Amino acid sequence: MPVKRFDVGSWLYSPVSRRRLDLSQFAEQRAAVQEICARVAAEGDGALREYGLMFDGWAPSDGEGFEVPAPELAAAARRLSPGDRAALEFAAQRIRAFHEQQVAAPAGGLPGLKLLTRPVRRAGLYAPGGRAAYPSTVLMTAIPARVAGVREVVLATPPRADGTVPAAILAAAHIAGVERVFRIGGAQAVAALAYGTASIPRVDVVAGPGNIYVTLAKREVFGSVGLDGIAGPTEVMVVADAGARPDFVAADLAAQLEHDPLAWAVLVTDSSRLADRVEEELDSLVAGLERAEIIRAATCCIVIADDLAQAMTIANDFAPEHLLIVADDATRLATQVENAGAVFVGPYATVPLGDYSAGPNHTLPTSGAARFGSPLGVHTFLKRTSVLSLNRGDLEMLRDATVRLAAMEGLTAHAHAVEVRLE
Repeated sequence: MPVKRFDVGSWLYSPVSRRRLDLSQFAEQRAAVQEICARVAAEGDGALREYGLMFDGWAPSDGEGFEVPAPELAAAARRLSPGDRAALEFAAQRIRAFHEQQVAAPAGGLPGLKLLTRPVRRAGLYAPGGRAAYPSTVLMTAIPARVAGVREVVLATPPRADGTVPAAILAAAHIAGVERVFRIGGAQAVAALAYGTASIPRVDVVAGPGNIYVTLAKREVFGSVGLDGIAGPTEVMVVADAGARPDFVAADLAAQLEHDPLAWAVLVTDSSRLADRVEEELDSLVAGLERAEIIRAATCCIVIADDLAQAMTIANDFAPEHLLIVADDATRLATQVENAGAVFVGPYATVPLGDYSAGPNHTLPTSGAARFGSPLGVHTFLKRTSVLSLNRGDLEMLRDATVRLAAMEGLTAHAHAVEVRLE
């Protein structure tokens, strides 16, 4: 298993750690995405059929649409094994309970001012296909939308070559409250949701992860539609001391790397012995894993820090999507976290729990975006509007400051609009 080793100095100034999501290297893909989005906007379903055949190996025949017939969602849930359905429902309950805590009470404020918080009318979700089906992504995107009060939630996901969608995806959609599922993938799915076609409704927000084409398409349509964010490859950083179990740490690194050849896993430790042991465990573990080829193609790094205080500085600078802290004083160290999408504390808080059933959202800011961004949540599907209901007395109270500020900016019509009401 190839692992890159760094000391702190070489890590901090390495381009490896500074530019995890460098979209400039995808000029060819971006040009293709721009063409796809433009054609979907102009040609609608005709372009979707062409791209469906080209990229998914399937397009609806005459008289058949992109939409999965609604009864199939409930039927898929019934067909699941009892254990699989119970796992989806258990995860859904915990995800719903966590996100219900994000619903804020109406904010108070100054007299005459009110803040309205309203859900968007329609949310469009994307669940990736290709290497694997991700029913957990359906739960993680649809449930916050429902908790926010979104009236219509639709889902796009790539079909198989025969036009079917994995039963687990359809069952998750049913459990999470998705109304409509469309069999389209990639950049064309994002464009269809953003612009609308004859058969696919235009949405107000697009949410959900995907490959580089999905990421570039979200960037392309931003402004026509709201987004949950621009996601880069998935990543984990583990901060560990000498007492951490090497097999546990290796397992967490491998679990994240198996997602994608572009994935990242970084161990930061003050123990050279732990670093050596983790590398040995990782070699042994990966050799027996089904997705070993993907793991070996991904980026795995070990950084040797002087102490754990320095390790936490590195973590805050890196701003990882997932941060796992395994140390004797992990709880105290967790209070020092400034930048991370999600934090996992202690040897038993393995990151896959957050991917599936713990409750917090697994759609997280990547590539350093945790410095300014938040996980997908109820807020993703809410918008806020201020309402001013003012009487003459309020106007008189605000007059002087408003008129003076308007004069400072040379906007005399602004000042007049205030003063004319008090003549």
